[in-house]
Amino acid sequence: MKNKARTSVDADPVAILRDPATIRARAHTLLGIGKEGGLRHFSVDMNRLGAVADFVATVIRDNYPDLKIPYHGRWRHFSYGEVDRWHDLQGRFSNTDEMVRAAIDLAVISVLLDAGAGAQWKYKEPSRSDIEVGRSEGLALASFYMFKNGLFSSDPKTPLRADAGALALLDDRKLAAGFQAGPRNPMAGLEGRIQLVKSLALALTARPDLFGKGIARPGFLYDALGKGKAEIRAKDILGAMLTGFETIWPGRIIVRGHNMGDVWTHSLLAFPDETNHLMPFHKLSQWLTYSLLEPFEWSGKKVTGLDELTGLAEYRNGGLFVDMGMLVLKDPDAAEEAHKPSDEIIVEWRALTVALLDELRIPVAERLGLAPGDFPLARLLEGGSWQAGRKIAKEKRKSADPPIRILSDGTVF
Repeated sequence: MKNKARTSVDADPVAILRDPATIRARAHTLLGIGKEGGLRHFSVDMNRLGAVADFVATVIRDNYPDLKIPYHGRWRHFSYGEVDRWHDLQGRFSNTDEMVRAAIDLAVISVLLDAGAGAQWKYKEPSRSDIEVGRSEGLALASFYMFKNGLFSSDPKTPLRADAGALALLDDRKLAAGFQAGPRNPMAGLEGRIQLVKSLALALTARPDLFGKGIARPGFLYDALGKGKAEIRAKDILGAMLTGFETIWPGRIIVRGHNMGDVWTHSLLAFPDETNHLMPFHKLSQWLTYSLLEPFEWSGKKVTGLDELTGLAEYRNGGLFVDMGMLVLKDPDAAEEAHKPSDEIIVEWRALTVALLDELRIPVAERLGLAPGDFPLARLLEGGSWQAGRKIAKEKRKSADPPIRILSDGTVF
């Protein structure tokens, strides 16, 4: 079977695999096969879409009764416990431009450190003894305080930044201490995180056009992408993430000399070129892009084309569809095994997640009385599908773990 899911960048396989339109098209190709019962690992029950939409709409109303739903981004986690920690730092910047650069620095380093930490790990907030939290919120608070304390800056006089010099010298001991990780507080994927940070330092210095000459830092993306512009396209932010950080992902598929990052294979995706069988996701890069929307908007710029991005192919969104019976494992015993991100069962699950999030957006908007144009995926994810996935996981399993076990190395999820 030859699939027809192509994009306007057909001539360049690297560009094809970096285009979110390709993620969406290939995910929907697999969903279409699933609707006909032709997938290897999952059955798809579209009759459950209404029930999932009802559940997500209820979660959104509980979380945001006024329906003023922010973007799905790292900034929600920095405000865990209804404390606006970033606001407390804003008075320390001399101008808006430097504040935005620092916000991008923080978002980039925090998102790249955001891979699953395991169910046992917790972070206790230094300034608030009553807050102890794990998972994404705990990781966000840990990275926030490391940033606040200048761990990612090479200049003690300018602690609120992340630069290549400091990142290159960061070692396991300092990072473990920042995460409060140890034998009594074990953290999954710590080694993967430190390697990612060191690779980030090299990537920053390799691209002065994106990250600045001399002192290289993620925040200079603000200058590279937004200088003199009133608008910036979300897809362009993602493009900078994919090209600027392509070297940081370990052990991935190489196409024409380029490291493709979060791209994997599925046997049912057939194309007559170098993209044959390849299914891109770019989950961390898209999560990072969503997290940069607000800093760019704080500068007064308008970010356009939000729905050119896709839903995020991760275990909370994917777990929602499994736990609510919309996706059913053909081999129930597979739920008892641990799977690598490269395993086809995980690739299939993630692709179906992307496509089903598209299917979910409009019925949820209808239940909320919102026009689809006022309810982009960035708000569905936040309100939303991610929260609903966590909620149903807690109801189904005491551990709140995802319904399918994933072996994470700290660089995918």
